[in-house]
Amino acid sequence: MSLADSPDWKPELDAIIGARHGGQVEHVLGLLQKLDTRFPNVPEIAYQLAWTSDILGREAEAVPHYERAIALGLAPNELAGALLGLGSTLRHTGALTRSAEVLRSGRTQFPDNREFDVFLALTLHALGQHDEATKLLLLTLADTSEDPGITTYQRAIRFQANRL
Repeated sequence: MSLADSPDWKPELDAIIGARHGGQVEHVLGLLQKLDTRFPNVPEIAYQLAWTSDILGREAEAVPHYERAIALGLAPNELAGALLGLGSTLRHTGALTRSAEVLRSGRTQFPDNREFDVFLALTLHALGQHDEATKLLLLTLADTSEDPGITTYQRAIRFQANRL
C-alpha cells in the first residue's frame, strides 16, 4: 500500500478542513503544508492547499497546488472544483489565455456545471471578448433562471444573445 492509499491522512485532512470552515484560515495553511510534506502524492491534500492559498489571496502560490492536484487525479466533484479554482486563479494572476483554456476544459468535462460558463465569461471579458462574454452570460441566465420574468422572455434573450 502506498502512502497515497493510506487512510492515515484522511482524518487529519478532515480536521484541518473543519478548522478552516471555523475561520482559522491562516493557521490551516501551515497545517496543510505540513500534511502535504508528509503525503506529497495525495491529490485531495494538494487541492485543499490550493483552495486555502486562494482564500488567503495567495493566488500565485495556489496555481501549482491546483495543477498538482489535477495531475495526481481527483474524484469528479473535486476535479470540477479544482478546474474552476485554477481557471479563476489564473484569471486573477493575469494568465488569461490559460484561464480560458482551463475553464473551457472544465465546461467540456462537466457540461452540467454551469458555473464554468460564468467564470469563463469573466475571463473572456478580461480578454476583451465582450460580445462572447455577454452571450455566454445571457445564455446561462436563460438556461438556469427560474425567475418568472426571465423565463417569460427566455426565447427573446436567446435570440438577442445569438445576435451578438
